[in-house]
Amino acid sequence: MISKLAVDIGGTFTDVVLEAQNRQFAKKLLTTHRDPSLAVLEGVHEIVEVSKVSPEEISMVIHGTTLATNALIERRGAKTALLTTEGHRDILAMAFENRFEQYDVNIERPEPLVPRRLRIPIVERMGVNGNVLRALDLASVDHAIDLLAEEEIESVALGFLHSYVNPDHENTVAELVQKRLPDIDLSLSSVVCPEIREYERLSTTCANAYVLPLMRVYLNRMNERLFEAGFRCPLFMMTSSGGLTTLEVACQHPIRLVESGPAGGAILAAHKAAQIGEDSVLSFDMGGTTAKICLIDKAVPMVSRAFEVDRQYRFKKGSGLPVRIPVIEMVEIGAGGGSIASLDRMSRLNVGPESAGSEPGPACYGRGGTLPTVTDADVTLGKLHPELFAEGELTLDIEAAVQAISNQFGESDFKSQVGRALAINEIVDENMAAAARGHANEWGSSLNDRTLIAYGGAAPLHAARMLEKLKLKRAIIPENAGVGSAVGFLRAPVSYEIVRSQHMLLSELSVSAVQTLTHEMCNEVESVVRLAAPTEELETYCSAFMRYVGQGYEISVPFDPANCDGDALAAAYEQAYERLYGRLIPDSDVEIMSWTVSMSTAPGIVELETQHLVEGSTTETVGHQMFHEIDGETQAQVLVRTDIDVNTSVIGPAIVTERHTTTVVPTGYKLTLNEWNDLVLEEL
Repeated sequence: MISKLAVDIGGTFTDVVLEAQNRQFAKKLLTTHRDPSLAVLEGVHEIVEVSKVSPEEISMVIHGTTLATNALIERRGAKTALLTTEGHRDILAMAFENRFEQYDVNIERPEPLVPRRLRIPIVERMGVNGNVLRALDLASVDHAIDLLAEEEIESVALGFLHSYVNPDHENTVAELVQKRLPDIDLSLSSVVCPEIREYERLSTTCANAYVLPLMRVYLNRMNERLFEAGFRCPLFMMTSSGGLTTLEVACQHPIRLVESGPAGGAILAAHKAAQIGEDSVLSFDMGGTTAKICLIDKAVPMVSRAFEVDRQYRFKKGSGLPVRIPVIEMVEIGAGGGSIASLDRMSRLNVGPESAGSEPGPACYGRGGTLPTVTDADVTLGKLHPELFAEGELTLDIEAAVQAISNQFGESDFKSQVGRALAINEIVDENMAAAARGHANEWGSSLNDRTLIAYGGAAPLHAARMLEKLKLKRAIIPENAGVGSAVGFLRAPVSYEIVRSQHMLLSELSVSAVQTLTHEMCNEVESVVRLAAPTEELETYCSAFMRYVGQGYEISVPFDPANCDGDALAAAYEQAYERLYGRLIPDSDVEIMSWTVSMSTAPGIVELETQHLVEGSTTETVGHQMFHEIDGETQAQVLVRTDIDVNTSVIGPAIVTERHTTTVVPTGYKLTLNEWNDLVLEEL
């Protein structure tokens, strides 16, 4: 069996999972924000020591991180300039020229990553068909390079009109910039996002340029430190589309690493859905900083080619910075164990999106935190066992959690503090349930009869209440759920996807032109995938983005390049359109705007034995502790997950602890262990 190591760096926790000898060894640590690699190396050292697997024996390291996402949200990227067609530098500020919140007179939009003074015009113009309407003026290029040097720019985005059809001007300018400023980083829109829609294309290219220097330095440093630690295997990066890519590709296109951690969790949920035979699943990932929700049908996560970073309005599409990259479609909100509870100006209780993170973390961690968080509320309610939390590596301070609630809200007695803790839990649970409902509605899908797959350090604590709010029947908590995203990395295939915009009317389709285009794209994609998978068999997936003439947006339609005549494409389009919208538009021609090709290796499917990082875990029932529910106080039995036998039911109220998470079984629920070592939570 190939030995693989997965590393997931989140806003609060860093998860490390080693798969070797038909076992999994897992470690969860607080993220070291000053240098994320410190927590990684500490976790790797402990896992190597316990597993007795030397670094030289490990075949690959797989890494996912929120560093690119956080840099965009917190505006901690490189000093970036944009070179664009003269007269069009305000595209980033004009955006879609719409109002995503119609009645808000003080509507807020995210500021462009590049300020106007650094959006430098270049005299040139390409036509929509790639013909040169205005020759490139080299004097304007020289002037722009002078400004880049004067402003000490670290990274440059190049985005000219219609360069996705003809990139000659972008390539020429890139060569001139590189010649005079060889140390500057360049991102070309014709490479990063070669497709129609100028605003999204420029926004994506600027985002890539903005995080490129930071990510390149970080990834190379991580690779060097792993080498110093004895690793001689390649470092692969998890992408937002749920696939793996090489370090070199990741350094060139770091924007594709946005949402790489959550993508791993969706891969885990899809793998679990296939394993247990569930066709309709809702994945629920709740960590220390955020909660992520994804729809999964027939063991395939919903995917998209658009994503928004830094939304100013929760759940409001259009309020963030758009990036056009292959991405697993999910909704993410600031609702995690570290989400801070506070009162707004009208004395209403809010939870999140601000988080205590890992430094200082929730008050109950005893690391200097004083503000109440969701985890502090859980501790106050008796949902966590203080001594068994993280198998005793981090002892929870109950008094600090209660005091944090008291200080923030002025509660004078414990009963009031319990009531406030219940309110904190109820609000965060409703926020997550509302996000799930809104996400399903946005995609014309239903939550009815879905099975919830809960993972992440905090999700099993809140799974039962999510079942109640969403009217679902059962939840699955996989083995090692607390480090679920990292486990998902181990199941991810090596993959890559590209897109090309080439407009065609279906009524005038040229089969030879389509085959020529897709053949060229297949060769380009394969050249990237083969860097990481030189001999493996590859699966190819092609799709066309199609719409009725006159419509503003397209839908993705799969097709076979070997059988892509007009009739086959029309039938595929009508099937996809009717499934999404319930009806067709008769007597209307269809146009194809863009084409995509992706290739991947087969996903990893491995049957494993179980193994804990620390041997000799408690094998006896711990006892009981007070547990506060909405209906009142009760006593809950406390169990260790390894105590539960297959097909044995645990009747709530109960608290089931394990190394990286805790599962809460409220009154009226039961918990069983299935044959795949998953906990199954159901209502009695």
